[in-house]
Amino acid sequence: MDKLLIEGGIPLVGRVPVSGAKNAALPLLMATIVAPGEHRLANLPELADVESMLSLLGRIGCPSLLGPIVRVDTSRVAWCEAPYDLVRKMRASVLALGPLLARCGEAHVSLPGGCAIGVRPIDQHLRGLEALGCTFRMEGGYVHGKVSKLKGAEIYLDMPTVTGTENILMAAVLAEGHTLISNAAAEPEVEELGAFLNSLGAKIEGAGTATIRIEGVTSLAPPPRPWHILPDRIEAGTYLVAAAITGGDITCENARAKDLVAVLAVLERAGCTVERGEDYIRVSRTGPVHPVNITTAPHPGFPTDMQAQLMALLSLTGGDSQIRETIFENRFMHVAELLRLGAHIDVNGNLATVHGVPEMRGATVMATDLRASASLVLAGLAAKGRTEILRIYHLDRGYEHLAEKLRAVGANVKRAEEGRPG
Repeated sequence: MDKLLIEGGIPLVGRVPVSGAKNAALPLLMATIVAPGEHRLANLPELADVESMLSLLGRIGCPSLLGPIVRVDTSRVAWCEAPYDLVRKMRASVLALGPLLARCGEAHVSLPGGCAIGVRPIDQHLRGLEALGCTFRMEGGYVHGKVSKLKGAEIYLDMPTVTGTENILMAAVLAEGHTLISNAAAEPEVEELGAFLNSLGAKIEGAGTATIRIEGVTSLAPPPRPWHILPDRIEAGTYLVAAAITGGDITCENARAKDLVAVLAVLERAGCTVERGEDYIRVSRTGPVHPVNITTAPHPGFPTDMQAQLMALLSLTGGDSQIRETIFENRFMHVAELLRLGAHIDVNGNLATVHGVPEMRGATVMATDLRASASLVLAGLAAKGRTEILRIYHLDRGYEHLAEKLRAVGANVKRAEEGRPG
């Protein structure tokens, strides 16, 4: 198992190419199931989660061929099960549920795993799919679903769950009649999925808004051209915070400012200079970091996936900031590790009060989930001395070539095996 070694205190300067979005790639890979044939996907990031999803597709009989353009052949689905040994690694595997029900009329999906940042139940997925005509039973840690004929329905989600919206959307495209999803998730990745499904022949309006309308079709087919996956807004946001926390100047190439409106606004309030281009974002900081209050919210609000990174930055302000987490109940697990680096943070339920400190100092810390890992990397980049981050396999789930990209903008960072000196 690897660890990350960082010698901090270096302002990062340069350009970082942003990879394809993990949270768009995963549902798109599952969506290929509903359109038999060979699909071609460009800008697919090299990540552990993507590898797991391709393995899941292979397990059900849909092989893939890796390369600059990844090919996935969904001509045949031989098995309608997403087994525990794959699903336990990644919660997004639950996205197999809707496509398998639409394609095969049945699905057997293990209850999902992934980061330990909350219970994250799938009740909204099941209620939406039940409205389309599916029936479910739970047995042995699996969700067993069946449907004889999908029929359109009006569905209201109690909360705008991203994967729930995506699961229902992927089933509804092949349902008979009209489906309306209200209070749907409006994240850019949902909009991307809707556009991809439309390229297969679906009839979807409103993906990326709170109201999605679907007119069911009888069949779908792969598009004639490769699909280019949109850039990862969370990866871009993380590198922009790296510029802010080190007092540097980083330009993220292949980045969309429209997907990061709330994050960029917070960075400006924190004292950064932000330059927005058609396909790039540049962030720099020369003055002090200012305190900012943040409340996470569904898109277009401040994304929960950027909360930990901003907490690292706000730990170095000249005052107090408050961060209220409204999406996941266990998403302050990185606080204890930031304290080891010298941060001063109090947590009361879903509210964290960050008391700014003049500096942080390197220490050995342990990652607990994907975005917590990113916050520790950022803190280590700013801290004086050496920081060792253990259990960095979490980072490999969501950041493509992280160490290499950081070194390209001046960071002193390397990977090493745990148990060996750096």
